[in-house]
Amino acid sequence: MSAEPDGPEDRLRRFATIWSRALFPVTATSLTRPEFEQQLQPLARWLRDALDERPFRAATGEAVGAALVEAHCTEPEALSRTLNVVDAYLVLYCGAEGEREELRARCARIQHAVAAGFARALRARTLAEQEAISRAALDARGTVAEALHASEARFRAVFHGAAVGIGIADLEGTVLEVNDALVRMFGGLEHHLRGRNVGSWTHPDDSPHVWKLYEELVHGEREHYRVEKAFYRPDGTVLWTNLTVSLLRDADGVPQYQLALVEDTTERRLLNLRLRYEATHDALTGLPNRTLFFERLEKALAAGERARFGLCYLDLDGFKTVNDSLGHAAGDRLLVEVADRLQACATAPGEMVARLGGDEFVALTTGPDTEREVDELAGRIMNALATPISVDGRELTVRGSIGIVEGPAAERGAAEVLRSADITMYRAKHAGGNRYELADPEADARAITRHGLTTALPVALERGEFFIEYQPLVRLEDGSVRGAEALVRWLHPQHGVIGPDRFIPLAEHTGLIVPLGRWVLEESVRQAYTWQARHEHAGPLRVNVNLSPCQLTHPGLVSDTVEILERTGLAPGALCLEVTESALIGADEDLLKPLRRLAEMGVDIALDDFGTGYSNLANLRRLPVSVLKLDRAFTQGMQHYPVDPVDLKIVEGIVSLAHSLDLAVTVEGVETGAQADQLRELGCDTAQGWYYARPGPPDRLHELALADVS
Repeated sequence: MSAEPDGPEDRLRRFATIWSRALFPVTATSLTRPEFEQQLQPLARWLRDALDERPFRAATGEAVGAALVEAHCTEPEALSRTLNVVDAYLVLYCGAEGEREELRARCARIQHAVAAGFARALRARTLAEQEAISRAALDARGTVAEALHASEARFRAVFHGAAVGIGIADLEGTVLEVNDALVRMFGGLEHHLRGRNVGSWTHPDDSPHVWKLYEELVHGEREHYRVEKAFYRPDGTVLWTNLTVSLLRDADGVPQYQLALVEDTTERRLLNLRLRYEATHDALTGLPNRTLFFERLEKALAAGERARFGLCYLDLDGFKTVNDSLGHAAGDRLLVEVADRLQACATAPGEMVARLGGDEFVALTTGPDTEREVDELAGRIMNALATPISVDGRELTVRGSIGIVEGPAAERGAAEVLRSADITMYRAKHAGGNRYELADPEADARAITRHGLTTALPVALERGEFFIEYQPLVRLEDGSVRGAEALVRWLHPQHGVIGPDRFIPLAEHTGLIVPLGRWVLEESVRQAYTWQARHEHAGPLRVNVNLSPCQLTHPGLVSDTVEILERTGLAPGALCLEVTESALIGADEDLLKPLRRLAEMGVDIALDDFGTGYSNLANLRRLPVSVLKLDRAFTQGMQHYPVDPVDLKIVEGIVSLAHSLDLAVTVEGVETGAQADQLRELGCDTAQGWYYARPGPPDRLHELALADVS
């Protein structure tokens, strides 16, 4: 067995060799087979380029088809053999490294382009031949009418030797003469053609326009017409043709005969239909694919203001687990079975099912009562998926989440409808899955806004759209300002100032929280150093910076913090890092190790939102924290008199526990003086809230600190 070609050029020559061997026997050429291979090599390179071009350009494939005709590869079998070679060997020998499914899809589009270019060039060649025949026929029309013209022999030679079918009929439509090519097209029996009236060759696919053109021609109102027309052969099969009919006049210009030139396009049409099917249907399941689905959806949405539509967008729950545990082959068999069940659910007129890709399917219904029908369709789909599917001897339970969009056809475009269905489907999935949800415009708008914020986050950090406000931390004992908590804000160009509750979860989901958190830490530490320099006589002012769970697990947390402190010159004791209680529930030593190192350096660690995470109080002894931040939920009842005695006991117990563990207690959400007095009596150390000041620019803390001194 010979070795595979090494380099791209070797593989390209191998492809050209295979192509030349397939094409040479059906090509009318004076070249030898090696010379013919050399002629095909540039075309093979074009095909390879078309496979790699981004974006895809059909013109390259069309140029290959035209070049084949130019090289006298004009037999229909030449096109068929070319497409078979491209289908079997182009990706194998000329495909770059990449997704094979994408390369196969591009290969199918290349075949379509080659066929189109071949057909267009062959048709141009045929039309040129037809023009020559027509000119010969016009030159010889005297011989047809009078049988006396001296060029009858030349006309007969052209007539009988032409590759296209030729027929001559009188003005009543009776066929008088046919050539051998036309007889072969209709099955080889001349008596089925000669003497027959052309009016009997109607076909259900004929448009009224075809016969209107015919009537105009036989009445002398037009000289010729060209149409695509189907004929029934005597054996019942269909012959598809490009038909050109011309009017022949006598020497005085009186209409006398009609001349038909017939080009057989049946094989080309079947090839186009096959390529069209492959381009519009999913190779795995046989269902319509995204392309055909969008065509149907756009047609449904353009049906008029009174028309309605319903769309079910299905995504299988946990399908990735099947692929990961049983393999992709098992996953494919599961998808085929799901596709069969879905197809059985959409059998009514106006309903269709398609596969968009992966484990995503859509079902479309149209008609006057889609509000009821789409709900019933979704129910049938859920019932169809309820029965377990057997794959490789295993019974697999299939669950799915469906998003439903229904409404008037003329209100939205196809992309907007599918986006709404996709958003709704994910809403069903987040609600637990195995259910369907109806589209909600308000929920769509929130999801779209959330997506827009997610995509804008990286650019926002680069553009400096984030800023920090500081909320003072006040010592309850004497009301002096101890420092402030840094609270990041986003000044969005369209939405204005956005609070952290809206964009921090998005930053955590995308991983941007790490660079954003580092920026907040650096800016806050720099600001704290500025406060220290301006208020040496008032004592050190601390800054509290929040850490997200993602930052806790980032390997650069300690090194980044140390580098920032050293570069700014801020003492570690002036920095407090706040970590939510929920982030430390069940934390192992690997997670606590960075916090321990920071605490050993002198950085304070505060346990934020204490009391909301239901953690074991005994864990406090092993956590490297020095501050408990009591959640505002425990102190809201102290805003009004009389104070709930249960709240007092809870806060008193937490403060006592914290102090016994040498932990300071900070209280959030202080909004009244009575609340502040009560917390001071309970022994809380520091507090923050609107009673003291709302979050604001760093200079406000400077003013508050000066007020304490004065």
